[in-house]
Amino acid sequence: MTIAFTNTSQIAAKHIKVLVHGASGSGKTRLCATTGGKQLIISAEAGLLSLHGTNIDVFEIKNVDNLREIYSHLLTDKIYDWICLDSISEVAETVLAAELKNTKDPRKAYGEMSNTLSEMIRCFRDLPKNVYMSSKQDRVKDDVTGQVFFGPSAPGQKLAAALPYFFDECFALHNWKDESGAIQSAFQTQRDDRYEAKDRSGALALAEPADLSKIYAKIMNKQTTGA
Repeated sequence: MTIAFTNTSQIAAKHIKVLVHGASGSGKTRLCATTGGKQLIISAEAGLLSLHGTNIDVFEIKNVDNLREIYSHLLTDKIYDWICLDSISEVAETVLAAELKNTKDPRKAYGEMSNTLSEMIRCFRDLPKNVYMSSKQDRVKDDVTGQVFFGPSAPGQKLAAALPYFFDECFALHNWKDESGAIQSAFQTQRDDRYEAKDRSGALALAEPADLSKIYAKIMNKQTTGA
């Protein structure tokens, strides 16, 4: 048997996988309109009003079977460039509610929810497409250091702590008013003592415009030119 080797110089991503966490009303859903290309929103939230006036396909999630159904469809899909799951926190809460109905043991329900969501996050992340997932934001404790900071939120401490590790790109979404009173938004791409964030591409500045098409272009340009 011939043993085949590859080299790290040959490793290049054709797609990006991004998790964004932010406070309620910070614009996480609206980010779906910034991807460029053809998008599909997989929505577990009731409100898509912020996308009024856009032209984006939507698949609504009511239970985990719906999630598996759309995943199976996307395995052979040739239409969509971006899959936007809004939000993973809401999906987890939907799955947890179903598990709590099936067992009298809350610990078992949380465990089953965590296992199911971890599996599905990996499945969607590994699709040969660009993937954006949003999540709520809450205080999270690092089990190793004991540090408390703002990070992605999901029911169950185990799942919440694991969320950033599923993605190469994990951003905190920030909003502020400029001198004219207009709302400005930016991604924080690296962790500090207050917010969880990371950029494995090495292509991004600490603060980047809250625009997924620009994030994609910058990461792809880094791979192509090394700049």
